[in-house]
Order: sequence, then structure tokens, then C-alpha cells
Amino acid sequence: MSTKSTVELHKGDLPRGRFTGRAIAIDTETLGLNPYRDRLCLVQVSEGDGRAALVQFSGTPEAPELTRLLADETVLKIFHFGRFDLAV
Repeated sequence: MSTKSTVELHKGDLPRGRFTGRAIAIDTETLGLNPYRDRLCLVQVSEGDGRAALVQFSGTPEAPELTRLLADETVLKIFHFGRFDLAV
């Protein structure tokens, strides 16, 4: 059985209500390896259903929907190298 994967690219923020599950996987990409110096340029989020939402930033991130999702204490967040992701 094959599962079709899809990737959605969003500029600046997630669409309102895009994620409704109780758990998400998150990974970030920056322009370098120093979280205090290098700018955040991409956040990848998935509910594990084969769909990934990529949020691309070109400047200072102001993403109210992504911020709301990350602040929601009822949603379990699964990180890839979370120490770095949380620092960014």
C-alpha cells in the first residue's frame, strides 16, 4: 500500500485551521548553525499523514497562526533536534 505524500509551501504563515490534530512533528531550517545569529528561513510541520506544510520566511517571522499552534499546550510537539529548534 503506498501513501501519497504532499508538500504545501506557505509564505510567512500557515493558513488558519490547517492543523487540527493532537500531535505535530516540527523541524526548522536556518541560514547557519548559530541560533542566536542566523536567521530562521523555514519551518516544516506535519501531522504524520503524509502531508507536510512548509512555512518560508524572507524576513522577521511574524506568523500568528504558527505561533498559536506552537503555543497550544494540548498539541504534542515532536521535534528533530528540538534544542536547536526551540532556540531559534
